[in-house]
Amino acid sequence: MPAGTKLVLPSPNGSFLTLHTGNTPTLAGCLRNCQAVAEFAQKYGDQIAVIPAGERWKEDGSLRPAFEDLIGAGAILSYLHGSLSPEAEVAVATFQAFQQDLLGYLKKCSSGKELIEKGFELDVELSAAYNISDCVPLFIANAYVNSAYIN
Repeated sequence: MPAGTKLVLPSPNGSFLTLHTGNTPTLAGCLRNCQAVAEFAQKYGDQIAVIPAGERWKEDGSLRPAFEDLIGAGAILSYLHGSLSPEAEVAVATFQAFQQDLLGYLKKCSSGKELIEKGFELDVELSAAYNISDCVPLFIANAYVNSAYIN
């Protein structure tokens, strides 16, 4: 994809949360960029919230916990220094418990099965890549931009 390409990816829960952060620096993190996001976040201070946005059940639209979001949050949190809340400790422990076969477990979780059913198995495989990107998306002026390009 050429540099400067604008891309819109649907994430209703992530979008909702992002748009309600106000002036709080907001980053987008996942398994692919977990260390870079954690290191960048630590530059802003000692109190960092890592929020797994969750998913919606396709049957009734109600909120459900998302395994992949919990694993991603745990991966990011595992690189943060300092004390963790009990919820953060659970996310880190869950990530560590499943880290040896991220792709296998992501294919078995509800969201992974839904994506594979719809023909998006490659997306699941891409999402399972661990710590391969140093891109840190920072929310500025109603869009996420690579923080590396911000003065």
